Amino acid sequence: MTDVNGKKVVVIGGGTGLPVLLRGLRKFPVNLSAIVTVSDDGGSTGRLREDLRMPAPGDIRKVIASMSDVEPTLLKLFQHRFEDGNGLSGHALGNLILAGMTSITGDFYQGIKEISRVFNVKGRIYPIANENMYLKAEFEDGTVVRGESKIPEVNKPIKRVFFDPPHVQPLPEAVRAIKQAELIVIAPGSLYTSIVPNLISWEIKDALRQTNAETVYVCNVMTQEGETAGYTASDHIEALHRHVENSFVDSIVMHGEQIEQTIKHEYEKEHAEPVICDRDELEKAGVRVIQGDIADLHSDGTLKHHEHKIANLLYELL
Repeated sequence: MTDVNGKKVVVIGGGTGLPVLLRGLRKFPVNLSAIVTVSDDGGSTGRLREDLRMPAPGDIRKVIASMSDVEPTLLKLFQHRFEDGNGLSGHALGNLILAGMTSITGDFYQGIKEISRVFNVKGRIYPIANENMYLKAEFEDGTVVRGESKIPEVNKPIKRVFFDPPHVQPLPEAVRAIKQAELIVIAPGSLYTSIVPNLISWEIKDALRQTNAETVYVCNVMTQEGETAGYTASDHIEALHRHVENSFVDSIVMHGEQIEQTIKHEYEKEHAEPVICDRDELEKAGVRVIQGDIADLHSDGTLKHHEHKIANLLYELL
């Protein structure tokens, strides 16, 4: 139902949270764009990056799958991950297809556009950058680590994240999409390694200052060890505003239902806990609080945003 003439909605993020929002929103008559982080350096993605010197394809693959309208078998094939085979073990077929199309076209973004056409993607997908780069983090104690996958492993309070090389040029199309949007949604996900990397180039910061769009942050339901341990909702907002150097978030969407004690106990094993909605601090920061029943217990025992519930709530904001 994605409609090129509909309201312009831009969703920004990476990891597993971004595809959830996109799967829900693509069913509404909106003009949908996704801006996706490409700094992952683990698993299949990391190996392809080292071998081919290309941007990370993993999150892009997930977004293509979430926005495509093709036969389920073809989608299953695109998402298939090899378990055996010399050199193939651990690789997702979609990552290899993205690498192959990048080689054929000579350009990562052009490769994404070609695959999006083949997979009948409803909307536009913009990698935050069209070049190979890495994410670095500086911690509160002054230490610095390079590599997205290594940042949570340090398990220290994070002061800031930044790129190596220092200035990464975002796609002009992504910058223009933000400026022209009517609703901007910051997806849930790993705060410092999936969300913030999309926001730290000065062109993106400037676009977020210029846009007239309502900007909404969909907050994680639970904290994450190594990135947001002990964070309240206002701590998430502070980190976003600190990196963009502007109070650009207008509203925060949070799961408002009581979380069962048994679920909390399971998350305690991962040193995670529910993100507290400190409403007074959020309102002091000028952020409107929107709460609703937007998460469900997943089959793997985790509490995740429900694609239809969160999409309905976001569409109502338009």
